[in-house]
Amino acid sequence: MLMRQCRLISRLALFGFALSICSLIAGAVSITEWLIRRDIDRTPFARFCFATAAHCLGFRVHQQGRVEQGPVLLVSNHISWSDIPILGGVVKLRFLSKIEVRNWPVIGWLAAQAGTLFIRRGGGQARMTRDTIAETLASGQSVLVFPEGTTSVGITVLPFHSRLLSAAQEAGVPIQPISIGYRRSGHPDHLAPFIGDDIFQSHLLRLLREPAVEVIVTMHAPVRIRTEDDLSSVTCGIQQTIQQGLSAIHSSADDRSGKPAEPAGIHVGDT
Repeated sequence: MLMRQCRLISRLALFGFALSICSLIAGAVSITEWLIRRDIDRTPFARFCFATAAHCLGFRVHQQGRVEQGPVLLVSNHISWSDIPILGGVVKLRFLSKIEVRNWPVIGWLAAQAGTLFIRRGGGQARMTRDTIAETLASGQSVLVFPEGTTSVGITVLPFHSRLLSAAQEAGVPIQPISIGYRRSGHPDHLAPFIGDDIFQSHLLRLLREPAVEVIVTMHAPVRIRTEDDLSSVTCGIQQTIQQGLSAIHSSADDRSGKPAEPAGIHVGDT
């Protein structure tokens, strides 16, 4: 018990220090934007802040595969709120997230500073959201979406919604699938999933009290879509690729070797 409390206090102190640095960076960027009268690409600064936050919170991130260069629609399975700082620390990107995340302590502020595209679900917002993603991609910035629409227990991947993926088809950019998995002592971590009616603050404190968790991020081969390709089939193939990647992260062979299996990939409509 004493060890867990000491771990909690030390991580909170370290995270507070890191947050103060991120605040200074965000303030400096905002002042610079005001002085030069134009927006600055915040993704490099956001990546540094997210990576620092993830490290301070006790996530040990291991990346497999190569990040696609240029604007790309990144598509990942979704396990927890922690997916945001972890993936944001790996790739320069903008997130698509539900509006509720904006009100989350710390994480919501970091997401807002990173230029996250906050959306309201329902009410006929799907088309507007897709258009916003397409415009962002066309401007040269990568965007990450979680097409499951909710979080999972971290072992299987839920069915994907294809509507938002059509933004890549409209913008003429590839889709890069991502598998993310959390492991503790060589097994799927049962603490990381943020599901059901769990409360953010309680979930955060539970994680901070425990030893560092290993996070595997597998970047799969990009999928290039032509206008004539069937989006439903493409979406199904991407979901299967991410499921295969997650299964490889948690496979028994992986546990024995301590090294994630090589990422699987699919190509649809390659030219």
